[in-house]
Amino acid sequence: MKNAIAVALAALALSACSTAAPEGGGAAAPGASTPSPVVMTSFPDLPTPTGDPELPGIATSAPAAGAVGHIPGPFDDRFALARLRFDGSQVTGALDITSDVSDLLELQVLAGFYDAKGRLIGQNRFTHHLDEDTHHDSGPPSEHERFTIAVPAGLRGKAVSAAVGVPVLVNE
Repeated sequence: MKNAIAVALAALALSACSTAAPEGGGAAAPGASTPSPVVMTSFPDLPTPTGDPELPGIATSAPAAGAVGHIPGPFDDRFALARLRFDGSQVTGALDITSDVSDLLELQVLAGFYDAKGRLIGQNRFTHHLDEDTHHDSGPPSEHERFTIAVPAGLRGKAVSAAVGVPVLVNE
């Protein structure tokens, strides 16, 4: 008897999951499409991003003349900056991935350039894209990336310091 009740409940549950007529008891409208198993999402109030990602701290970093500061960003716990230098025409440095051992797929280093009063006067970027067609490193994955970011031509002689941060970091 218990098995018969269990089978009857299972059959009832399955019949509730089967294709049924829409509420109101009528048949489906002619030409109605079958629901897709793909979930469609929409974010109508979310603006589409344009341009490159920014770091909010770039406007207020203001490192001392001749120095290179750090602009905080969302990936700071995944890398370490080293050998930062500013010579008036470019900022150079290196980034070491500390979060895991995998190839670097995408990296963007943002540099802000500042005048003698500590005001942001411009910016430029270094971007690394892993190119599968030309990437043939053998051995362990690369966890070290050197970068050079030039001061925009119109700002040379005006920029006295720089600050760098990482708005994009993607590794395997």
